[in-house]
Amino acid sequence: MTGVPGGTGVGWRSAVAAVLDDVDGLAFHEVIAESLRTDAVPASLLRRPVVVHGVRLSPGSPEGVDPGRVAHLAACAAATGAALVSEHIAFTRAGGIEAGHLLPLPRTREALDVLVANVTATRAELDVPLALEPIAALFDWPGDEFDEAGFLHRLHDRTGAPLLLDVANVFVNARNRGRDPRVDVDALLAGLPPGAVAYCHVAGHAADAAGLLHDTHTDPVPDAVLALLTHTVAQLPVPPPVMLERDGRYPPAAVLRAELDAVAAAAGYTAPCRAGAGAGRGAGPVAAPPRTGRARGERRARAAAGRAGGGARRRRDGPGRVRRGAPGRDPGGAAAQAGRARRRGVAAARRRRRGGLAGPVRRPLRRRRPLRPGAGGLGPGPRARGRRAARRRRAARAGRTRGGAALRRPHRSATAEPPVPMVVPVTTGAIGVEVGALGRVTTLPSPHSPPVTSGGSALTLRLTLRRSIGPAP
Repeated sequence: MTGVPGGTGVGWRSAVAAVLDDVDGLAFHEVIAESLRTDAVPASLLRRPVVVHGVRLSPGSPEGVDPGRVAHLAACAAATGAALVSEHIAFTRAGGIEAGHLLPLPRTREALDVLVANVTATRAELDVPLALEPIAALFDWPGDEFDEAGFLHRLHDRTGAPLLLDVANVFVNARNRGRDPRVDVDALLAGLPPGAVAYCHVAGHAADAAGLLHDTHTDPVPDAVLALLTHTVAQLPVPPPVMLERDGRYPPAAVLRAELDAVAAAAGYTAPCRAGAGAGRGAGPVAAPPRTGRARGERRARAAAGRAGGGARRRRDGPGRVRRGAPGRDPGGAAAQAGRARRRGVAAARRRRRGGLAGPVRRPLRRRRPLRPGAGGLGPGPRARGRRAARRRRAARAGRTRGGAALRRPHRSATAEPPVPMVVPVTTGAIGVEVGALGRVTTLPSPHSPPVTSGGSALTLRLTLRRSIGPAP
């Protein structure tokens, strides 16, 4: 038994926490370990039983798992009282380089031995069971000794670790390879004992220009994936807990509740969202609560008072509140008259430009801002420096230098040499695709390897890896 309550759960994200609090029928929350601070666990997360889900452990790495990441998983489980920890059957790190993406493992005996050793080492440091999730992979390594079902059966036999079955991943993998997803599910479940499936994931996907499906977690769950979930649950003696994953582009609250109800109905569970729950909150899109503070409230109030009073004097009336000055004061003072004069000068200059009148155009005088305190009272202030730095960063991302010269970026072709290549032989069935944060994946002719399939030529797969990755979503 894994301890995950039966029913429908959801991936807890701070952007939708307020909406999830109003859904009384949810059975559990799943939280990303890498986004959780163990010393500041949100109270909204602890309203229901918790499953801790890791994304950067890299149990398939030959150099072993990072003890610090294992310790963080254990700390997250202890801080949330989690009944289960889950991770991916993948690797994200090799040779000291972080890929920033879940990469598939070669399905070989050697890779299986590495995976079993790392899973065993991780479970020894955890006080709760560890479930393993097969990923959505856009390519397969050459020389696989097992199909995916056979590889997972052997992994379960040697570790006893329960399976986190992502139905959306099964669907995407099968369709990208021209197979029937139901056949893949049947082959996987046929070799597993009862109770081997801890719980199920469901998520949306999107297709790229080449027709490949990508597991996005930002799109609605299609009806075909819900139908596959129904087929999967029908093959099991007891319906497993199911969970909806959404990691961005959140829909309006009412649409999110309807999607939760659709997932529950596909698995045979009662709809978790009561009719009318959270009335009044579902009209707009789900978003993070707006940042508030005394300074921001004062700025907004001053701007509103300025628009209403035409430049009248304003004074503070308590913290964060501003009201207009005495009604007897003239709103058309010297400052207001100077502002109107400047605006008239700008309008006159524009009219002269449109009419083609000769002669220089005098620009209206502008009041100089006082120098900000800094290096001796000179130079731009911190806001100006921040804006300049932001402009430089945007220019660098757009391929421009400060002088406007275009930077040469490596072209996605055989002539571009990736900075950190991983080269393996691949058959002609491989396809060059985009792989999220991993970088470019291209197939290039290989002069070093003989043909490995009849009627085809050998190819080389180059994976361009990034040396650093951002925080986990």
